[in-house]
Amino acid sequence: MDSVKTPTALQQTIRNRRSVKKGYNDKPVTEETVKELLEDAIWAPTHGVRQPWRFIFIGPEQKENFADKVAATYPEDRQEDRRQYFREPNAFLIVVMDEPDSQKQWDENFGATACMIQNFWLLAWERKLGVVWKTNRHIYDPTVKEILDVGEDEKIVGFLHLGYFDEKPIKKARIPVEDKFSRFKG
Repeated sequence: MDSVKTPTALQQTIRNRRSVKKGYNDKPVTEETVKELLEDAIWAPTHGVRQPWRFIFIGPEQKENFADKVAATYPEDRQEDRRQYFREPNAFLIVVMDEPDSQKQWDENFGATACMIQNFWLLAWERKLGVVWKTNRHIYDPTVKEILDVGEDEKIVGFLHLGYFDEKPIKKARIPVEDKFSRFKG
């Protein structure tokens, strides 16, 4: 007879976490809060304990200037739309990764950085701090890298849009594991 297993707090956080793309309230996202979350998030698995990440925080005070500068990298007919887009979140956390020459180390660095971002996301969710990981075309733009003082041997992994929320986004179903699972037949 199967008994119904009560999900742990961690399981519930993992399953309930959503991308919060809009609907942020006016509560400011502080640098202190982001640093607190990062203190735990950086305990992600990382090959050789390289910890290949660094962070750039754009708070409410810098947001307008930041929005103007990044929007200016877009074609003129899209700049106002992009300016508004960058004004929606309350803050940004730009995640930058070291880009080694070795493909193996590059893959390891990206995997570690993605794990760290997921840790940050889950920790933020517990505080009702919404996060969405954006990889729009501007993360590849050399001018944006220059604006953010990102080195030639570094990659912008993403812009994390941050903001507190009152309403949770709709939960979307996942494809069952059984549909994605196979066994080695060797």
